Amino acid sequence: MFGTVAVPVWLLVLILGFAVVSFATHFLFPSVRWFFRRRAERALSRLNARLDRKVDLFKLAQRSDMVARLAYDPKVVAAAMAHAEDTGVPGEVAFEEARRYAREIVPGFSATLYFGFATRAAKGLSRYLFRVRVGKVDKELGHLDPKATVIFVMNHRSNLDYVLVTWLVADRAAISYAVGEWARVWPLSAMIRAMGAYFIRRGSRNALYRKVLARYVQMATEEGTTQAIFPEGGLSLDGRVGAAKMGLLSYIVEGFDPAGRDVVFVPVGLAYDRVLEDRTLVEAAAAGTRRFRNRPLWVAWHALRYSWAHLRGRTKGFGTAAAGFGAPVALRAHLAAGGTVETLGERLMAAIADVVPVLSVPLVACALVEPVADKAALLARVEALVARLQAAGAVLKLPPQGTAAALDEGLTALQARGLVAGVQPVAAEARLLAFYAAPVLQRLS
Repeated sequence: MFGTVAVPVWLLVLILGFAVVSFATHFLFPSVRWFFRRRAERALSRLNARLDRKVDLFKLAQRSDMVARLAYDPKVVAAAMAHAEDTGVPGEVAFEEARRYAREIVPGFSATLYFGFATRAAKGLSRYLFRVRVGKVDKELGHLDPKATVIFVMNHRSNLDYVLVTWLVADRAAISYAVGEWARVWPLSAMIRAMGAYFIRRGSRNALYRKVLARYVQMATEEGTTQAIFPEGGLSLDGRVGAAKMGLLSYIVEGFDPAGRDVVFVPVGLAYDRVLEDRTLVEAAAAGTRRFRNRPLWVAWHALRYSWAHLRGRTKGFGTAAAGFGAPVALRAHLAAGGTVETLGERLMAAIADVVPVLSVPLVACALVEPVADKAALLARVEALVARLQAAGAVLKLPPQGTAAALDEGLTALQARGLVAGVQPVAAEARLLAFYAAPVLQRLS
């Protein structure tokens, strides 16, 4: 029993390796996980104490558990079986396809990444590029049902919308975004997923995929997850707040239980003095397509140019970015009054358009839609526009120095872009000028 056993060195190393792994798995790792879990729970408790909308357990669940829960949902299983019957594929193949969709959609939220990095990065980037202003916050937002699911619905003006809103509501909630396919690029996709965003295939006609997506949205809504969606379904190509696409809204309405948790939609209107993708969007509108070219090298080059100019004090940013928060719309009350998903979409988009702040550049662009004789005539036109906007109840976020300062600010920016020469619009840039004028004209219509 106590005799000596001779073994090759490679076998000894292998035995010791297995022993170390076994010890770590059964004794060390559980203790380490327990230690960090306790620290994470205490940190989350402190975080929830300062948030208006607590980080819910649904968001904190293990991603693998959520994928399994979604894939084995009775409605998803029924949809997989129907898909198998319609396409003639084996049931196991259809179910595996549903599981693949579930893995694609379900996020893996990290409170540390979201609040420790994402919100700080969003704040830094927003303030690095713009002067950020809040145009309006409806007083009813301070009295929301604490048990209701809050869903921010926004116009989609720029890809920076995600960044701006993440920062502006960081002290109130962690938002789960519905993100398009543009973000499904590694490593960006992993970071976005860890911040709680879920990916959607816009315009997909696959019935099984739509059912899996619908069930995820309904489950998240039932559990109280704070979400943010862009009902337009994509970036605005003409600068106006467009009509709502019914996809995500219809999923929420279909899964709503009037006897359960209420759903409250918060309209958010976003505006920029400079939309960084403006020329790309205008070109897409002229071409009649939403196919955007990915130009990472072009983006990187312009980012470096901006950073260098910023370091030398040659630029103060791209003007103002602003957000307005309108009166909440409760789904239970809307449906009780006879409303439908179609009327809900119309109501929300109208509410969003009403709270889009009016900034200096769009205001001056609107005044220049028709030629003017001189700057004095332009100032008179701007003053007339401001009076009409005030009478219409529009949200104005202009320089506090008055209309003349707003004219100087907006005109200088348009001249620097080459959209205006003196006080006359440049004919070749008429479409881009109309892009910036569109939200003001929409508010006055």
